[in-house]
Amino acid sequence: FDRELLPRLREQFGKSSNLKLIEGDALNLDFCEVIQPSQNACIVANLPYNIATAILQRLIEQRQCISNMTLMLQREVVDRITAAAGSSERGFLSVFVSAYCEAEKLFDVPPRAFRPVPKVWSTVVRLRVRSKIAVDVSDEKLLWQIVSTGFAQRRKTILNNLRNAPGLIQELMKKRGGASIVLCEAGIPPQRRAETLTLEEWVRLVNAVV
Repeated sequence: FDRELLPRLREQFGKSSNLKLIEGDALNLDFCEVIQPSQNACIVANLPYNIATAILQRLIEQRQCISNMTLMLQREVVDRITAAAGSSERGFLSVFVSAYCEAEKLFDVPPRAFRPVPKVWSTVVRLRVRSKIAVDVSDEKLLWQIVSTGFAQRRKTILNNLRNAPGLIQELMKKRGGASIVLCEAGIPPQRRAETLTLEEWVRLVNAVV
C-alpha cells in the first residue's frame, strides 16, 4: 500500500466523522469486518492494476456484505470480465464473476485522463452482486477447481486439460471412467476449448464428476 499517500489523507480527512482511513493490505483485509454484513456496502474503487484481479476475487469471496461494486480497471481486464462463452477473451475470471455478479461495462477512460499518462486504457465497470450463485451446483469448491483446470492451457482442448488435471480432480475422473466419459455424460464434445463453455456447462461437468 502507499505509505506516502496515507499521511496526506490523514491531514485532509482525518477529522471527518463519516470517513475511516484504514492502513493495510487489501489482499489481507477482512472487508466484512470493516463494513458489517448488514450494511450491504457499495464499493467504489480504482483498483491497483497490478493486483486488481486478486482484489476483485477477494471482494467477491466476501460478497455477503456487498451489494454492488463500481470499479475502474484496465480495459483488457474488463473485457475478460464481460467476455461471453465463445470469446477469445473468456477465462477463469469471466466465469467466476458471472456466477456471483451481473457485470455491466459503463465507459472507457483514455490515458490522457491521468497524470502521468499511462500506456493503457481504463474502463469503469459495475458489478451487481447476486443474492445467490447464478446456478445450482453440487460442489462449489470443486466447480472452481475444474474451471481453473479447464483454462490451465488455453490452446488445449477441454479433454486434454482434464486428462492432465491434478490430484483430486484426476481421482474423481478415474472413478467415473476417465475424462472422455465424464465429458460425454455432461454433453460436452471433447474437442471444445474452455472458453467456449457456458457457466451452465461447467456445472454439468461438475455434476458428472461427483
